[in-house]
Amino acid sequence: MRLGVDPGTVRVGLARSDPDGVLASPLETLRRDQRSDDPDDVARIARIVTTDHVVEVIVGLPTRMSGEPGTASAAAHAYAVQIARRVEPVPVRVVDERLSTVSAEARLREAGLGGRRRRQAVDQSAAAVILQSALDAERASGSPPGSLVAPGPHPDGPDAGDEAREAGPR
Repeated sequence: MRLGVDPGTVRVGLARSDPDGVLASPLETLRRDQRSDDPDDVARIARIVTTDHVVEVIVGLPTRMSGEPGTASAAAHAYAVQIARRVEPVPVRVVDERLSTVSAEARLREAGLGGRRRRQAVDQSAAAVILQSALDAERASGSPPGSLVAPGPHPDGPDAGDEAREAGPR
């Protein structure tokens, strides 16, 4: 199984694939915990990776239509590094997530979900769009999608200042 992650500043959407890596489906939405060095949301992701025998984590990286990194790209990449540190040796990849939320919103609207219910489901639906796109791209190309994320040093380690400078997209 693979795990898709749509990181936001308030919520984190999760999706998972079937065991064969063919179909992605929404899993859950987590409240983003930015108050600690060991955030609850990252700990929950690590538990899912362990208990569900996840073989790869795919994190959406906000990208502009031009292909350039979006304003939230550095934060999403830093989040992917946090995840990679917690789930090592399971690989974590960042992939282009252009229009994933727009696509998820449209699908939920078409399904008849309104206002509050749609807001609660959009993050995990966007994660499913991100993961499905990555699965399809890998099947079409035969290569893993996106870029591999290196876990890097722990933030409390001697190189903690260096990681902040290297946390941007590669």
